[in-house]
Amino acid sequence: MPLDAQAALPRIVHLDADAFFVACEQARDPSLRGKKCAVGGRERGIISSASYEARACGVYTPMPTARARRVCPDLVLIPHTLGLYGAVSRRMFDLCEELTPLVQRNSIDEGYLDLGPCRHPSMEAIEGAVRALQRRIWDELEIPVSMGMAANKLVAQIASKLRKPRGFVIVRPGEEGAFLAPLLVGRLPGIGVKTEARLATLGIKIVSDLLSRSEAQLAAAFGRDWRNIVEAALGRDTSPVETQSGDAKSYSQQETFASDVRDFAAVERIAKRMLDELMAKVRADGAKVRTVTIYVRYPDFTHESHGRSIEAPTDIEAPFYPLVGPLLRRAWRRDRPLRLVSVRLSGVGAGPAQLEMFAEVDDRRRRLAAVVDSLNRKGGGGAVMHGHQLGPSPTGTEKKDT
Repeated sequence: MPLDAQAALPRIVHLDADAFFVACEQARDPSLRGKKCAVGGRERGIISSASYEARACGVYTPMPTARARRVCPDLVLIPHTLGLYGAVSRRMFDLCEELTPLVQRNSIDEGYLDLGPCRHPSMEAIEGAVRALQRRIWDELEIPVSMGMAANKLVAQIASKLRKPRGFVIVRPGEEGAFLAPLLVGRLPGIGVKTEARLATLGIKIVSDLLSRSEAQLAAAFGRDWRNIVEAALGRDTSPVETQSGDAKSYSQQETFASDVRDFAAVERIAKRMLDELMAKVRADGAKVRTVTIYVRYPDFTHESHGRSIEAPTDIEAPFYPLVGPLLRRAWRRDRPLRLVSVRLSGVGAGPAQLEMFAEVDDRRRRLAAVVDSLNRKGGGGAVMHGHQLGPSPTGTEKKDT
């Protein structure tokens, strides 16, 4: 196919699973479909995923469970199933990689596909291939997903979230500006709820309002980042779909909050839960890791991270647990709420071998972990939980028990 014809096709796809944790539980128990249900903690916990029926009643994440039950008295509360969501996520993205080798697993429930290597001959062919993938994910996993297709990652991501659930939006190359113009400015990356409210007082409510302002007005509204905001408003983005190479393999998971979170203990618990799920995958791959990194993102999309390596690579959680809290404290400026937290394990197989004096203790831990992993794989996971996942959530305005 000629290169100019290829350039006329939307080659980037953003996949976003709909109410992912709830969808995984509904796949396990179809009787939950159509009900007002949510995945979350007990009385002092927090909602981590809500069905669209529950959202219509005012339930959102990360709403405290007690409040969720007040706004929706008939809410069906589902405890977090350890290991289930990571397993379903891996299967979902494995299906994506059968369509194209260029898949970026951005988080447990969303990612990007680059269809360039597929060389589809027409708009009809490329759309048909992506719709077939959407159907296959439902047919094989019973997970509903929304998809956005565009010439770049930024526009594809905005498109995928426009008509959830089960959305499918295509933005043809060259139509990015027209697509974005009527949307609320809050759809653009870097513009959070508070910024959107402030812009509304300036008469900037939709993207076209923003583009009608002078450079001086934009600089006054956004500061030094105003040019980046304009580029986003025009639908311009050159960032590539990034896949992991074998030599630089790492394991990561992130969680984006629907509302900004300030509760340190709740975020620490979320980070430890992600560590548990990531280490299960490390063991499944027969690998060992040496470095843990905690990454946080603020509402204005600025971010910070801190990591630390242990002396020897391992496939058990215990050496990393004491590092989670201190790393989170170093990464998170506590005067600011969080939009996202992520845990990354790297340094696969790097470093010296474990000292013999600790080998026996670690071997017992490894055998116990293998039993836990086996139990959690049966029936989708959740048979055994770690202690920090069983206790009540710490008090605070926003907590999340996952």
